[in-house]
Amino acid sequence: MQSKTFKIINFGCRATQADGAALEQAFLNNRFQKSNDWNRSDIVVINTCTVTHTADAEARTLIRRVHRENPTARVVVTGCYAQRAPEEVAAINGVSCVVGNSHKDQLVSIVAQRERQQIDSAGFSDNKPFLASGATVYCSSIFESRELRTIGDPGGADRTRPVLKVQDGCSYRCSFCVIPSVRGNSRSLSIDEALGQSRKLLDQGYKEITLTGIHLGGFGRDLGQKENLALLVKALLQEDRLKRLRLSSIEPLEYTDDLIDLVAQSPKMAKHFHVPLQSGSDRILRLMRRPYTAEFYRRLVEKMRQRVPDAAIGADVMVGFPTETEKDYIETRSLLSLAPMTYLHVFPYSQRPGTAAALMRPLARSEVTGQRRDELRQLAVRKNQEFREKFIGKRIGVMTLRWHEPDGSTDALSSNYLKISIDAPEIQSNQLREVIVTGITSEGLLARVAS
Repeated sequence: MQSKTFKIINFGCRATQADGAALEQAFLNNRFQKSNDWNRSDIVVINTCTVTHTADAEARTLIRRVHRENPTARVVVTGCYAQRAPEEVAAINGVSCVVGNSHKDQLVSIVAQRERQQIDSAGFSDNKPFLASGATVYCSSIFESRELRTIGDPGGADRTRPVLKVQDGCSYRCSFCVIPSVRGNSRSLSIDEALGQSRKLLDQGYKEITLTGIHLGGFGRDLGQKENLALLVKALLQEDRLKRLRLSSIEPLEYTDDLIDLVAQSPKMAKHFHVPLQSGSDRILRLMRRPYTAEFYRRLVEKMRQRVPDAAIGADVMVGFPTETEKDYIETRSLLSLAPMTYLHVFPYSQRPGTAAALMRPLARSEVTGQRRDELRQLAVRKNQEFREKFIGKRIGVMTLRWHEPDGSTDALSSNYLKISIDAPEIQSNQLREVIVTGITSEGLLARVAS
């Protein structure tokens, strides 16, 4: 009997990408065959995000498109949207099975069993009555105590920079965020488990690893005082085969001096900080339940710039939070204008069901929110260009990613998160190379191989 083919489509954050890669490996271990085209796949797994209503809408659009273009495929929807609104997802035409985060570690066995039995639906749900849509639902609201299994990622963000998810869930309760309700409370791998996962990646020849988690700065807090993120980083840096370690987003209060010093002093550490801000208004930060002030944030990023002069420093920024006034917005814009940021992720507030912020009034007018979003994005473009221009004529280290046949250039990424286009004959991916920056593009830098 010919193996069934599968295709996994991931939405959302690095943690979701890591989950998707772990699912891929589990399918392969169960003798399914990977497909690169959903139109020719027997099983299409859509791994969703639900951080905004736009993410939900994009998932629904893709589900309908997959079913329209490949009506014989079994469409399996998993991830955060599937966990938050399983009935809503199951009601979408074409969905065969909904597997929430609570059952994601069982997804492949569920699919395999359904394929063996050749059944379409059983109307099964282990936490709520269900349902007339025809899709089977596996979703439970009780999952905080489940083991954290789908962590190690053999694929990651691209073929040369895998993501290692060492933590899942979040025990914070920011007023706007739905993620704790769809990911559960914070759970961490032990340092020994994380080292084991990293060695599997290094065995495959990877040289750069990105550490990620839903609440990465909280790593180890659920395990006691003997394990924390700085200790994990120090342990990983002892691995000779690891050439570069990058940290994903860490909350402001969790960027300890120890962590900053590691980035500053270790040649293996990527010179890159991502520090969520959300708002530069203390009033809005209190409403968001963010436990720091704008002044604390400003001092933190200034310290990072002083300790690591060439570091990339990025932030997440929200505009249009309920009750946000022009004064609140100006405080945010002023902080970002003066702070040493090199890139910004700016997004409008999205009302999420069940969050405290969903009840707050008044809401900002959409046209005002859009104007503020566009203005901050323009600010980000200017600051990023100013940062990139500093490197023209300089020698920098990069990790090669892929070669473009049409123009003969090679994509690469610098330690400080700059996109590099190397003007050279084909260079193998997954190589650390030295380049000389020769110019600037709309989003990155041009370079030649250093002699």
